[in-house]
Amino acid sequence: MMLDSMSISTSSFPDLADPAGDAAASAPVVLDGVRKRYGRGRGRVTALDGVSLALAAGSFTAVLGASGSGKSTLLQCAAGLERPSAGTVRLCGSELSSLSDRRQTVLRRERVGFVFQDLNLIPELTVAENIALPLRLGRRRVERAAIAEAAARVGLDAGQLRRLPSELSGGQQQRAAIARALVVRPEVIFADEPTGALDPYTAQSVLRLLRGTAEGATVVIVTHDPQVVRFCDQAVFLYAGRIEAVVAAPEPADVADRLHALGALANSGGGA
Repeated sequence: MMLDSMSISTSSFPDLADPAGDAAASAPVVLDGVRKRYGRGRGRVTALDGVSLALAAGSFTAVLGASGSGKSTLLQCAAGLERPSAGTVRLCGSELSSLSDRRQTVLRRERVGFVFQDLNLIPELTVAENIALPLRLGRRRVERAAIAEAAARVGLDAGQLRRLPSELSGGQQQRAAIARALVVRPEVIFADEPTGALDPYTAQSVLRLLRGTAEGATVVIVTHDPQVVRFCDQAVFLYAGRIEAVVAAPEPADVADRLHALGALANSGGGA
């Protein structure tokens, strides 16, 4: 399938394409003309090149693209973990450039959840202590009932809460990471390759779990796996740091074809 025949203008999705539109006013994740550059002179690399995107409350979005397309940088900028070189980012109603580093940290602790491929579980802490970590860092009261509730939502029992992460399977560790993201009842959850290290069956279980437990949170998943979109409302495709297409109700086979076309284009050096 030719890439041109697959292209979909983001104008078909005004809530996604127009960060200044009415639909974006209440969107918890908004990027407007975001650019991110690394280095200087001939060595300068443009990771994001004028990305504008607004993700509606409660939406479940996959961000896909070939290696080096800018998808992880998009997540980092959207979450305030990287400062854009130009453009603005609004997260949970706050424009990040107007907040100090400390206030951005507080915003993430209180209203944002993170799930990463490497999990970032602290090996010396029990599963329960790992789940409670965002609350402790935010100096919020840690109630055993809240930890048990977050764990139960992802299928972890009381016995597993007392174990160290190394004593759990890979899928159980990922469940613990999701519980940690959910314990603050976030408005937004960012997930960077959350199923990359899992077998296909476990990956499907984790995605089904994330979809079912998000409770109205806006979920943004960076992935290279076309099967992830089975659980998503829309897929955003990046190429050379730009949005190449936004596809509503994506199908895995179509996504695989598009990723193959984008990868071939990137390898040929075209379009950059």
